[in-house]
Amino acid sequence: MAEKNLLEQLREMTVVVADTGDIQAIQKFTPRDATTNPSLITAAAQMPEYQEIVDETLKQAQKDAGSGASDQEIVTLAFDRLAVAFGLKILEIVPKRVSTEVDARLSYDTEATLEKARSLIAQYEAAGVSRERILIKIASTWEGIKAAEVLEKEGIHCNLTLLFGIHQAIACAEAGVTLISPFVGRILDWYKKETGKDYMGAEDPGVQSVTSIYNYYKKFGYKTEVMGASFRNISEIIELAGCDLLTISPALLGELQSTTGELIRKLDPDKAASMDIEKISMDKATFDQMHAADRMASEKLDEGIKGFTKALETLETFLATRLSRLGTGETLSQAAEGMFHIYDLDGDGFITREEWLGTDAVFDALDVNKDGKITPEEMGAGLGAVLRQVVQAV
Repeated sequence: MAEKNLLEQLREMTVVVADTGDIQAIQKFTPRDATTNPSLITAAAQMPEYQEIVDETLKQAQKDAGSGASDQEIVTLAFDRLAVAFGLKILEIVPKRVSTEVDARLSYDTEATLEKARSLIAQYEAAGVSRERILIKIASTWEGIKAAEVLEKEGIHCNLTLLFGIHQAIACAEAGVTLISPFVGRILDWYKKETGKDYMGAEDPGVQSVTSIYNYYKKFGYKTEVMGASFRNISEIIELAGCDLLTISPALLGELQSTTGELIRKLDPDKAASMDIEKISMDKATFDQMHAADRMASEKLDEGIKGFTKALETLETFLATRLSRLGTGETLSQAAEGMFHIYDLDGDGFITREEWLGTDAVFDALDVNKDGKITPEEMGAGLGAVLRQVVQAV
C-alpha cells in the first residue's frame, strides 16, 4: 500500500481550505472550503478562461447603474457582483463554504460593514445560495468584531481576518464569531525583520501565536474555529497539524501533496483542555490597551488593512480599464499592463513583499525566481498566467 502524502494525512485531522480565486486550482486540490479576496480575484480575473465572467459582470453593472453613472460608480457596483460571481463558481466545486471579503476601507466603520455584509448575503441568497455556505470576511478591528457580533445574531456567519494578537482572538470568540484567520507568515515576517533571526518549526512566532489561540479556545470551550493562514513554508503547516482549518496556497498544497512521511498531530483539543491558561475578559478598554502594547499586532493590522485596500483599488483600476475597452477585442492581460507601477511605491523598479501588501499567494506566484522581489518582466507575464503556470506545475 502506497504511503500517504502529507496533504492526505493533514486532511484526516484538519479541514484544508484553498487560498486562491483560481477555480482550476480549487478543482485540482478539492478543498472543503475556499477563501478569496480582491488581489486573488484580480489574478483570476486576468485568466482568459474567466474573461466572460468579468465582462458580463461589468456589462450588467453598467446597465443597472444607468446611463448617467460614472465609471467609478459602475466599477464599485461591479466589484461586489464580481466577488459574488466568483464565489458562486467556487461553490459549485467546494462542498461547504466560501469566504467573501468586505471592503477593507470600511474596517473601522461598524455600520458600513454591516450594510456591506448584508448586501453581499442578499446577492448570494438571490442566486439561491443559503447563507450557511457563506462566510463574510472582516478585518479584526474592534469595530469589525462588533459588526460581526451583530451579523452572527442575524445568522450571517463571519470570518475575521488580519488577526495577529490574542486580544483580537478573545474578542472574536466572545462575540460569537464563526471563524478567525490568524496570519502565521506575516507574524514571522515581522519578527524576522525586527530581530534578524531565522525561525523554524515550533520556534516560529506565527506558529506559536496560532498554537496559543487554539489552546485558549479549546481550554474554555469556545465554538469559534481557528483557521491558520498566510504560510511561508510547509514547516509552519506541519507544526499546526490538527488546527481546525488551514488555508493554503496552491503552491504549498502541491508541495504537501508531493511530500511523504509521517505527519504528527501537534494541536489537540483534549490536551488543550488540561492546560493551565488564564482567562481574560475582553472589553474595548482592555482590547485597546492590549493592542497598543502589542507593536507587532498593531503594525501588522494597520499594514494589512492598507494592503487589502490597495488590492481593492488595484482591482477597481483593472475593472475601470477593462470597462473602457469592452468590445475592443483586447485581452485581459493587455488591459492589465501598467499595474506594476501601482505597486512599485518607491519607483525603484521592483515590488517587494512590503510594497505588495496584498495576498501572499499572489506575490509568491509572481515572484518566479523567489528572490523576494517582483520585476516588471515577472509582472508582465500576467498575474493570471503566472498563477496558471504554478497550478499546472504542481
